[in-house]
Amino acid sequence: MAKILIISGGSKGIGEGIIEAYLSEGFQVYSISRTKNEGFKAITQIEFDLSKTDGLAALLTGVFKNFKSTEVEKITLINNAGTLGQIGKIEDISDIEKTVQLNTVTPLILTSTFISLTKNWACEKKIINISSGAAQKPYHGWSIYCATKAAIDMMTKTVAIEQSSIENGVKIIAIYPGVVDTEMQAKIRKSDKESFANIDRFLELKATNSLANATTVGKHIFAIDQDKNIENGALIRVEE
Repeated sequence: MAKILIISGGSKGIGEGIIEAYLSEGFQVYSISRTKNEGFKAITQIEFDLSKTDGLAALLTGVFKNFKSTEVEKITLINNAGTLGQIGKIEDISDIEKTVQLNTVTPLILTSTFISLTKNWACEKKIINISSGAAQKPYHGWSIYCATKAAIDMMTKTVAIEQSSIENGVKIIAIYPGVVDTEMQAKIRKSDKESFANIDRFLELKATNSLANATTVGKHIFAIDQDKNIENGALIRVEE
């Protein structure tokens, strides 16, 4: 029986760490990302700009043509792709639509399509949304990022209510991975204090080697996925 992972934004950063963890546990992996990771040989990589949602549902439907529901033991969708977008006060931000599409619209479409395609499947089904502490804590200069991650949290809790009331429903949770050493963090550190008032904290995290490692975080996320005691709709911090 197959165990399958479908992940958005798996080519680098946290996504790369997640894929490493699932591969080591025997999962078949399908990564949908704007770029490929040449280091991954044993996975299916699909190049797609996830900030453009036209054709996204059809793409995921095409991926599902590789599966037979009766031969799947477990299938997990991880909505990992995301962007900080521009850092600055909202009146100075010009890429609002692109950031909202990637961070919120894309995971909504993938979630909707995944649930529709698996509604008659009897296997274990899971959706994991990669959220952020910024969903609950406002940061000066991160208005779009904070808002889009808050939307992901509410989507998680609402879909969980819907799925908990039906037979063979999907389990959906959101995970806060913490502050991880990725390209996003490098971008944050290049900000100026006028655009991002909290920059000193993030500079200190790097200087004191306090950033989490993507490989380690990937292993934690895999372990959370395997925990059957977690409630549907839960919002979980990796350090917990």
